[in-house]
Amino acid sequence: MFTARGKRSVLAVGLVAAAALTLSACGGSNPLDEPSDSAGSGSGDTIVVGSQAYYSNEIIAEIYAQALSNAGFDVETQLNIGQRDAYMPEVESGAINVFPEYTGSLLEYLSKDGVDVTSPDDVYAALQDALPDSLTALDFAEASDQDTYTVLKSFADEYGITSIADLSKAPSPVTIGAAPEFEQRPYSPSAAKDVYGVDLQFSATGPSTLESLLAGEIQVADIYTADPAFETEDIVALEDPENLIISSNVVPIVSSDIADEVSDVLNEVSAKLTAEELVSLNVLSTVDQQSSKDIAKKWLEEQGLI
Repeated sequence: MFTARGKRSVLAVGLVAAAALTLSACGGSNPLDEPSDSAGSGSGDTIVVGSQAYYSNEIIAEIYAQALSNAGFDVETQLNIGQRDAYMPEVESGAINVFPEYTGSLLEYLSKDGVDVTSPDDVYAALQDALPDSLTALDFAEASDQDTYTVLKSFADEYGITSIADLSKAPSPVTIGAAPEFEQRPYSPSAAKDVYGVDLQFSATGPSTLESLLAGEIQVADIYTADPAFETEDIVALEDPENLIISSNVVPIVSSDIADEVSDVLNEVSAKLTAEELVSLNVLSTVDQQSSKDIAKKWLEEQGLI
């Protein structure tokens, strides 16, 4: 069970949104046009590391880039690109050589006929099969960015709840809040009923899901595992032993022609990147307002990777 440490105030909620908007709005040029933050000579052998327009993904990309640079590679970054439709063609073509991805989310993007696996190892194996020959998935990290069934720690303590199945111990009605589309997902309340035998009502809370949980308006919330609130608030992600929710672990996706060269460096990063570590890195971005570059450098130093 992943438990928050409650270090900072509820102001983190607003700052998360503000940080995300700030990052998405940075610069007037297309980040695919001009690599930035180059390290090394910028020759034809330069490794280009990209990121989504998402602060957490940008931090991981900076970690990859700095770790590779420290290992002697010439590295450039193309950060804040956008979402998969924008960057995947560049990754598949080899214009971008290294990209931090999420196993389940990328598998769903690549699998036009749907996905029928959910556990970390099964999702990773399926992703390896789904990737084009030009791309290789290196080792995935424990850290993830995926949906959860999350409750207040006080609620979990009161009713002895550690897993999704334990929600049956709480007095009815138990309401889960999430974006409207959550009700149609494979891990929806009706799916939780089928897998765990729990009866849940659904409330479309949208972007106010966390606030609704903290206010006691709902008992369960769909919160992503990398959300800074897991450190700043007293909330708990419930265990999912049956893998109702598709796993979406952080994974380096690299050009196959450099996979052997960079695997040792990036696999070592993955081995160190835990769920709690990623949350803490995101807090440094959204609450402490540190730059992705500084956050990455400090973390790599603390982990003994540079």
